[in-house]
Amino acid sequence: MASSVITLESTPTWAVAVVVFVLISISICIEHLLHLLAKYFNKSRRKYLIQALDKIKSELLQLGFISLLLTVGEKPIGNICIPKSIGETFLPCSDPSNDSPEEAKCEEQGMVSLLSRQGMKELQYLIFVLAFFHSLSCILTFGLGMAKQMRKWESWEAETRTLEYQFSNDPRRFLLIHQTSFARRHLRFWSEHRFLRWPACFLRQFYASVSKVDYFTLRHGFITAHFSEGSNFDFQKYIKRTLEKDFGVVVGISLWVWILSMLFIFLNAHGFYNYLWLPFIPLLMLLLVGTQLQGIITRMCLESQEKSQVVRGTFLVRPSDHFFWFGWPKLLLHIMHFILFQNSFQLAFFTWTWYKFGFRSCFHRKTEDIVIRLAMGVLVQVLCGYVTLPLYALVTQMGTSMKKVIFPEKVVEGLKRWRANARRNIALKNNYTSARPSLDNNTTSINTSPSFGASPSFNLNTSHCVKFDQPSSSEYLAVEVKDEGKANSANRETKDS
Repeated sequence: MASSVITLESTPTWAVAVVVFVLISISICIEHLLHLLAKYFNKSRRKYLIQALDKIKSELLQLGFISLLLTVGEKPIGNICIPKSIGETFLPCSDPSNDSPEEAKCEEQGMVSLLSRQGMKELQYLIFVLAFFHSLSCILTFGLGMAKQMRKWESWEAETRTLEYQFSNDPRRFLLIHQTSFARRHLRFWSEHRFLRWPACFLRQFYASVSKVDYFTLRHGFITAHFSEGSNFDFQKYIKRTLEKDFGVVVGISLWVWILSMLFIFLNAHGFYNYLWLPFIPLLMLLLVGTQLQGIITRMCLESQEKSQVVRGTFLVRPSDHFFWFGWPKLLLHIMHFILFQNSFQLAFFTWTWYKFGFRSCFHRKTEDIVIRLAMGVLVQVLCGYVTLPLYALVTQMGTSMKKVIFPEKVVEGLKRWRANARRNIALKNNYTSARPSLDNNTTSINTSPSFGASPSFNLNTSHCVKFDQPSSSEYLAVEVKDEGKANSANRETKDS
C-alpha cells in the first residue's frame, strides 16, 4: 500500500516550530561567524580579504536565489514535456533506472518531463556542493598552501637587511655574469635553445621551484625598476598583499565560470567518456603554467646576459610584460582561476554522485573512473598550492607596471585623507573667487561717500594657503585700497572667522 504524502495540515505545530528554530539558529551562527571574521580582517587592515569575504557572501546570496527559483519553478518546469526520443539522448548512464514519477500532463501525452521534480531537488544539491568545494579549494590553496612559503620568504626578506647581504651585494663590486649564482642556475647549455629549454623548465618546477637566489634577484630587479637602488622596500609583504587581492578574484564565481560549469555538466554524458580525459585538463594546464613561469625567469636571465657581461653588485633583471603570454600577466590569474574551479568541479561532482546515488552508481561503475578522479583532484590541489602558486606569486610581479597594492593600507588611507582635504580646500578657494563680483557691486555706495574725497576703488585679492597639517577653519582675506587722487595704497588683513 502506497503511503500518502504528509503535508503541514497533518504535521504537529511543535515539530514545525522546532525545525524552523534549528534552521534559524544555524543561519544566525553562520552570519555571526562571518561578521567576526570581517571584524578581524578590518582590525588587521586586510582590505582585500574583506573583499574576498564579501564575494563569498554574495555567492551565498546568489545560491539562495537559485534555490528559490528551482523550488518555485519545480512544477512549471516539470510540466514542460519533450518527446521520449529526445529525452533518451545524452544520458549520463548507458542503462539508467527511471524510478521518478512523471507529471500527469506529460504521461497522458506519451512524453517525458524536461526535468522531473526529483531531478530539480538533486540539481539543488549539486549547485550547493559545487560552490562549497570551489570556496574550500581556493581557501586551502591560497591559505594553507602559501603559509609555509610566506614564512620562508619572510626570513629571506629579513636577510636582505643584514650587513652580510649588503656587503656581498655591494654595488661597488664587479663580477662577470657567469660568476653569479643566478647565472649559474639558469645559464646552461639548454637555455638558448627553445626545444631544450621547455623540457628543462618543466622538470625544474618540481624541485626548488623558487630558490633563494631567484627570490633575491627578482626582488632586486623589481626594486631597481620602481624604486631607488638600495631601497628597504618590503617585497615579501607586497607579494602577500597581491595574493590577498588575487584570492578575492579567484574565490568568486563569475558568469564565465557558471557557463563552464554548465558545459562540464553537459560533457558528463555517457558517450563522451569524460573520465578518460576531463580530469586531466586541470593537471595539464597547471604543468603548462608552471613551465611558462620557469621559462620567464630563464628568459629574463638571457636578456640581461645579452645586454652586459659584467654585473655591478647584484645580477639585474628588467621586468617587462613581453615575457608573458600576449603581454598580459593577469592572464595567468584567470588560468589559475579556471584550474581551481575545474578541479573543484571534479571533486564536487564525485562527492555529489556518491552521496545521492551511492559509491557504485552508474556514474562510477568502473574502478579506474574513481581512481582517476580522486588521484587527479588531490594531485592538482597539492601541486597548485605548494609548487605553482609560489612561483606564480613571485614571477607575476615582474611585469612592466607595479600593482596598486604597492602601498600599505595605512599609506592608502593617508593619501585618501590628503586628497579629500585638498579637494575641500580647493572648493573653498573657488567659493571665495566666485564671491568677488558681488563684493565689487557693493562698492557703489562706498564710492559715492563724501568722506573719501576722491572716488576710491576696492580690489578683493583672495589668498588661501593649503596646509594639510592644520584645520582649514581659519582663512585670511587681503583687501587693498587704492586712492586714485593721492596714489596712496594701504593693505589691511582681516580674519574671516
